[in-house]
Amino acid sequence: MANSRAYTEAQVEGTVEKTSARKDFLALIKIGIVNSNLITIFTGLWLALHFSGERFLLNIDIILYTLVGSALIIAGSCALNNYIDRDIDPLMERTKGRPTVTGKVTPKKVAFLGFGFIGLGTLALLMTTITATVIALVGAFSYVVVYTMWSKRRLVSNTVIGSFSGAVPPLIGWAAVDPSLDIMAWSLFLIMFFWQPPHFYALAIRRVEEYRAAGIPMLPVVKGFQVTKKHTYAWVIALFPLPFLLTSLGTPFLILATLLNIGWVVTGIYASKKKDELKWATAMFVYSLQYMTILFVAMVLVTLI
Repeated sequence: MANSRAYTEAQVEGTVEKTSARKDFLALIKIGIVNSNLITIFTGLWLALHFSGERFLLNIDIILYTLVGSALIIAGSCALNNYIDRDIDPLMERTKGRPTVTGKVTPKKVAFLGFGFIGLGTLALLMTTITATVIALVGAFSYVVVYTMWSKRRLVSNTVIGSFSGAVPPLIGWAAVDPSLDIMAWSLFLIMFFWQPPHFYALAIRRVEEYRAAGIPMLPVVKGFQVTKKHTYAWVIALFPLPFLLTSLGTPFLILATLLNIGWVVTGIYASKKKDELKWATAMFVYSLQYMTILFVAMVLVTLI
């Protein structure tokens, strides 16, 4: 096994671009995932402050502790994900340039960074509420152990299982202000949970051969494209009623959210006419990113009107 791994890394070496230490670090902590999760964390924070009648500037310490602590825990979890997946990452085009694959960072240092960041993040979140801290650590455990170490390599339902950890961030933000977790906080969780399968199914279709080569039982690898597309539409349609749990945000938000949901289905139907599965997956993937950003930013903006 060790010799096989060395051979694989030797094959990869020389085919990846030279990177700076900064770029390697950002790849190690998956800065894109950190940034996107900070959007939903901030939304949870903002809405909790708004509906509890608290002033933003008077709670700037809580806001900073929450954002910094959450970012550190998420970054640490992503580093541990890279540490665990360093045996399969060389087999995938989109991951073969990671510093854990190229050998620019030793596994020991990656593990130390991961646990260190999670520890520092925990200390920061403890400055807010115990509830927010526990939720963040449960999310980290779910992502690193339940998803990365267990379900990702064994179950075709790995995407759905992994969606739990991705849905936790808005709960962290809300709990840092209001540990009682209003129904609105759980509504944000549900939206994030239902958003993730169609988002990652689209990615899995785009990278299906890479997942197949790595032996990851993603839905399109095991069940094929048509089944995956049906599951994608089912999850998108399941999103339709969820914005109506957020009636406190007003009619304009409900209209926007409904249009975004309809637009996701229409995007899929229109893209299907091209009879190109990869173009369909790309269109759905790009729309999913825009959907999440627009929806959560809109939740903040409507409270300012």
